[in-house]
Amino acid sequence: MKDIMTAPFMVEMIRTCTNMYAHGWDERNGGNISLMLEESDVREYGDVNRVLRTIPTGFSAPTLDGKYFLVTGTGKYFKNVQYAPDVNLGLVKLTDGGTNAQLLWGFTDGGKFTSEFPAHMMSHAVRISVNPANRVVMHCHPTNLLAMTYVHTLDEKAFTRTLWQMCTECIVVFPDGVNVLPWMLCGTNEIGEATADKMKTARLVVWAQHGLYGAGVDLDEAFGLIETAEKAAEIYMKIAHLPLVNTITDDQMHLLEGRFGVKAREGYLS
Repeated sequence: MKDIMTAPFMVEMIRTCTNMYAHGWDERNGGNISLMLEESDVREYGDVNRVLRTIPTGFSAPTLDGKYFLVTGTGKYFKNVQYAPDVNLGLVKLTDGGTNAQLLWGFTDGGKFTSEFPAHMMSHAVRISVNPANRVVMHCHPTNLLAMTYVHTLDEKAFTRTLWQMCTECIVVFPDGVNVLPWMLCGTNEIGEATADKMKTARLVVWAQHGLYGAGVDLDEAFGLIETAEKAAEIYMKIAHLPLVNTITDDQMHLLEGRFGVKAREGYLS
């Protein structure tokens, strides 16, 4: 059996958590990540039949029954993941229609998965129905996107178009746009259900006055989506109080569609 600390999925998870903290997206215990794994990935690094303990999930996710997830822990600081991954991360398998999670590795201090675990799993279920290759759901608190929700309308089309106009690459990186939820109480099934519904049409979902959810086929894609949207929001926050002299026009964005083989969200460009 190979050392799980050498597993590519573990190495990348630790690097991603460390990088997100360094970017200032995950202060204190803010933010969480869940990475879906295949049994073939896990079996190489541990006994999938050796269950350390069973943790109730508080929700039902039949389509994820039997799926494996490497997930950050509740109350854990991203800055500590690189120093004590076995405390701050856990490897679980969903069972009983998703109502229970079997802990196979990690959370050695008796902890459990993030309080946003239901929201993550609901989003996973939706995203794999849209794109079966999706493996990552990532939540964090990017400063400028968060600030933007205080001064910009939360209309999804307007919010998306503003971000697209800030950086040439934006429409290429997230042509599906950004969906937005008004402030809701976090850590509840209600916000999880609302986020999952928004995940049907976009891989980025802004939680107003709170943060952002991003999804992707791997950790790099999810991180890159958030990084690009946050960069656009930073530019917006730097110029929002100034008279706008130039912008990226819809005609120019249509040129980008053709050049990079992407299609902007229907109805978002003239």
